[in-house]
Amino acid sequence: MNKDLRQQFQILITLAEKDFKVRYRNSVLGFLWSLLNPLAYMLIIALVFSLMLRLTVPNYAPWLLMGILIWRFFQVGTSQGILSLVTQPSLVTKINLPRMLIVISNNLANLMGTALEFVVLLPLLLFFGVPLTPYAILLPLVLICEFVLVLALSLLLSALNLRYRDFDQLWDIALQLGFFLSPIAYDSSLIPVRFQFVYSLNPVTRMIGLARGVFLLQPLPKLSDLIILLSVIGVFLVLGVTVFLRLEKRFPEMI
Repeated sequence: MNKDLRQQFQILITLAEKDFKVRYRNSVLGFLWSLLNPLAYMLIIALVFSLMLRLTVPNYAPWLLMGILIWRFFQVGTSQGILSLVTQPSLVTKINLPRMLIVISNNLANLMGTALEFVVLLPLLLFFGVPLTPYAILLPLVLICEFVLVLALSLLLSALNLRYRDFDQLWDIALQLGFFLSPIAYDSSLIPVRFQFVYSLNPVTRMIGLARGVFLLQPLPKLSDLIILLSVIGVFLVLGVTVFLRLEKRFPEMI
């Protein structure tokens, strides 16, 4: 690793640590909010879907919590990623700092928080009577795949939001719609067969399926499903990097 790369790596780690600490500064419960929020969502959604809509999904509480944590990673990561450049103008205007590091560090902080949430999830699964499976060791790969997806969208959206400040509002609406278009609280088998393929193109749908598969002994995705997922992530990554690099030279004048 040459000197420039080592220096950039150190900057990246420093920014990620700073971002992670800032998120829980002046908070009485600190990181516990990262666990309490999804647990509160789980209780509310479980009440609505399992009691009022009579859903009969085995191990519904841990099944639901798994979906919420995967969705939360996507929602929080992209929501904060889209604002990462706008909220740090002093870093954007630094000529000697690759602006992509700002977005990557923001997403790394989110990844650290999500990893800790899943660590806390493990004893909860045992509490709900769900034994850990050997496939649980695949969770880091699932989170890495989702991290790349969130990073790709953050690069794309942060660059566009710096140019057009309405993008964060539009993305907030898209996330509200995406919550109901992802199998977080309901099983994807409820989707009519004729819409199943289009529905499955949603990468979050496949991420949730992967997480539930490795923890709850549900059928793991086929190789073709993984290829589709990685292809979709690859398309977003190429698009995000391309748009970001094309607009990067104009970032200082957009601030």
